[in-house]
Amino acid sequence: MTSQSPYAALLARIPVRRFEVEVLGSTTRYWVYGSDDAEVTVVIAHGYRGEHHGIEPIIAHLPGVRFIGPDLPGFGESTPLTQVPHSVDGYAAWFTAFVDALNFPTPPVVLGHSFGTIVTSTAIARGLQTPALVLVNPIAISGLGGPRWLATKITVAYYNAAKILPERLGTRLLENRAIVRLMSETMAKTRDRALRRWIHAEHRTFFSRFANRDVAVEAFHATVSTDVGAVASRITVPTLLVAARLDDITPVAAQYDLQKAIPDATLVVLEGVGHLIHYEVPAAAASAITDFLDARVRPHGGPAS
Repeated sequence: MTSQSPYAALLARIPVRRFEVEVLGSTTRYWVYGSDDAEVTVVIAHGYRGEHHGIEPIIAHLPGVRFIGPDLPGFGESTPLTQVPHSVDGYAAWFTAFVDALNFPTPPVVLGHSFGTIVTSTAIARGLQTPALVLVNPIAISGLGGPRWLATKITVAYYNAAKILPERLGTRLLENRAIVRLMSETMAKTRDRALRRWIHAEHRTFFSRFANRDVAVEAFHATVSTDVGAVASRITVPTLLVAARLDDITPVAAQYDLQKAIPDATLVVLEGVGHLIHYEVPAAAASAITDFLDARVRPHGGPAS
């Protein structure tokens, strides 16, 4: 059971509805936040081992936008994919098919966080239509080439061990609370004790909600197999990069390189935060998103649905 979200009061003002749809063999559960007649609709892809709850703090600060947040297949309440693998290609195909299945009258804005930035960027590079792309904590370079490459190699060994072990033991290793807490402690940069407690509670509650050991391992290898930079030149829509000065996964220098590689990209670097922008500084992220939507989406072609 989680502690009280510091953003609960804001989120409570926004209507939320739960739906499901069959996509590439996955019963994909998704949540709709906000009014159906909102001027802008945003479809989200969350990060690895996360689920739709993770983006709620940002949603809470954008009550005038309709958000659609699915749980990625194999995580949260969505069942695994059966028609494609849990790879970058598989998730990109799923995301495109998910957007298509909702039959929007006009293409929605797309938002990805962390691993979701790879999924959404790949989908758009391969033809998914959208008026704009928002990437929060974008994976600008592969984790194996990041500033903590040794930690990444250790993490790879950890997931390989989980795969080699008998399934029950492998699952227990992935769910190990001490390891989850270590990850949470490493990524959290805030000095606010109450906020840190809530972040740790969120990870303890939601970080192990994967369908099975094999899905978790397969998807992990997808997260370190590539990066947004691999498809950057083919992302031709207006793109907002919301990066963090203290991100342990992607250094800021790589974010500037990514901005240059995407034909039409705006970069906002948030200070004093790492890979948990959505938890620690959602108001700052929401402000950057609002400015971007006002400048690049609302004035061009009317409402985005």
